[in-house]
Amino acid sequence: MPPRAEKAAHGEEGTASVELVAVVPFLLLAVLAALQIALAGQALWSASVAARAGARAAAVGRDATAAARSALPPAMRREMKVEDEDGVSVRVEVPRLIPSLPGVRVSAVSDLEPDDG
Repeated sequence: MPPRAEKAAHGEEGTASVELVAVVPFLLLAVLAALQIALAGQALWSASVAARAGARAAAVGRDATAAARSALPPAMRREMKVEDEDGVSVRVEVPRLIPSLPGVRVSAVSDLEPDDG
């Protein structure tokens, strides 16, 4: 390398490391946010499946709450609430990656009418 290029590059040593250290927290925050959104989507999907299972059970005269509870993943069963009026409504708490985050609940409703004929 020519002497002039060495002098110009000399002041740039270590800047990539400093930039990486500055960017890593933001990357981790973005990954955590994406994972938390994915968990919320999974909780909403699970509540929907549980509401549908409860509505099916209610349509044939069985216990909607027990059917909805058994359709949920074990981690979501503890905080679930089922209402069996005008369809089956299931509310579950979204799992949190960081326990200090506020709790968020999602719900889903399903209604199946028995066939008339």
